[in-house]
Amino acid sequence: MLVALTRIGARSFAVLLLFAGVAAGINLGLAGGGHDDRDTREAAADTARAEDQEGTTRDWWREYSESAADADAEDKATELTKIVGEQASSADEEYERRKEEKENAIPGIDPGEIPDDCDEYSGNRAIGCALLLKEGFGLDQMPCLDKLWDHESGWNEHATNSGSGAYGIPQAYPGDKMASSGSDWQTNPATQIDWGLGYIKGRYGDPCGAWENFVNNGSY
Repeated sequence: MLVALTRIGARSFAVLLLFAGVAAGINLGLAGGGHDDRDTREAAADTARAEDQEGTTRDWWREYSESAADADAEDKATELTKIVGEQASSADEEYERRKEEKENAIPGIDPGEIPDDCDEYSGNRAIGCALLLKEGFGLDQMPCLDKLWDHESGWNEHATNSGSGAYGIPQAYPGDKMASSGSDWQTNPATQIDWGLGYIKGRYGDPCGAWENFVNNGSY
């Protein structure tokens, strides 16, 4: 842009010099005191030339202004195209990410039919009882599990500890650990219970062992 303006300045300066030269010539002719036809014709010719040059200059400036406006519009169009392209690329990446997550998602847990042995429990506790038996624990472990998770979350699959960030029925920390049991870990109580039972089995052996640790230490 600086180079273009420098060129414009040089051309404008040359035009001004031409105007000045023509004007000086006219003034010198008049100053000579000659009033014959030749002087008059030359003065008229000089005036005509000056008017033509002035018209040419006006045309040049108009053409330059239009050209500059076109260049500015082209630059803006290029920038807009770049922005749209980046947004489209970002949208494609997000689509591919979500597609991959969906393809790799682990189905949530279905507790199946609640066995008659669990009739004394209802809601999420009944699911917990069914999965407890399915995991291979005895029914005698259910009272311990009931007390443990009643203290932890009240068997609420949406329970969140505002201090630690622990989430769900077993109060997993962080909550997304439960994704190993199913991609619906945030909303499916069966998925949360399945993960919680696996955690208890691996660390304490059974729910009563986890409950004993909770009584002694305030956590499990």
